[in-house]
Amino acid sequence: MRIYELGDGTPEVAVVGSIHGDEPCGARAIERFVAEEPDVERPVKLVVANENALDAGVRYLDEDLNRAFPGDPNADSHERRLAADLVREVRGCTTFSLHSTQSYAKPFALVDTVGAVARSICPHLPVEELVETAEFAGGRLIDHAHTLEVECGLQGTDDAAENAYWLVRSFLAATGVLSAPADGEESPVSLDRRDRDDVTVYRMLERIPKGPAETYEVYVNNFELVEEGDRFAAADGEVFTADRDFYPVLLSAYGYEGVFGYAADRLGTLD
Repeated sequence: MRIYELGDGTPEVAVVGSIHGDEPCGARAIERFVAEEPDVERPVKLVVANENALDAGVRYLDEDLNRAFPGDPNADSHERRLAADLVREVRGCTTFSLHSTQSYAKPFALVDTVGAVARSICPHLPVEELVETAEFAGGRLIDHAHTLEVECGLQGTDDAAENAYWLVRSFLAATGVLSAPADGEESPVSLDRRDRDDVTVYRMLERIPKGPAETYEVYVNNFELVEEGDRFAAADGEVFTADRDFYPVLLSAYGYEGVFGYAADRLGTLD
């Protein structure tokens, strides 16, 4: 775990990147931001979490770090020990966790349940969707209070790293660490989102399972309504159709083992 602290005093704001070693966008965004030696108006902590997995180019060494929280400092597993260390580092902080996905190119945010942190920060981020994970968040960092997670874009892409950098800047401006965007700079993912509260909120309802197969296909787009009777995916040519209306979230052919993704309801907007 690599930790940077900027500003004077005890940080109450934290950014965490690369919980998964195959998601380098968070580490790249943090390193880029720190290298700029930014002026900060309140102290902040920035953490590159799973350095060993990142260096090895693998998702994790022993187990998925984002299923291992709150961790155990005496565990045999590298990730379970690391989870305990990371929880200690971000305790008492409003925390922003950077991820990437194989299912959706645009940034979107996730929380355990929509609360004060999401309502105060999401309108200032370059995101249009916020997903409430509820009981599906077990063992993840967003189980913990005052934590917001964001998917920055497609895993391993330069676009995801670029998005992550601007998401960091937006989050730090929203939390008072930065006063404003850097002079002459404008986020390529800004979407004119400052001071808006029309972020659409979804709530995960269930996992969409997939059995063992050689090939998988997905026929629908994330966050677009799938109506009852619509075909949405296939495994080795076996087509699956919706038995109720739902909105797909994190739906992809090969992103997860054992599931295509999640079915969600659209709840409305933050306003």
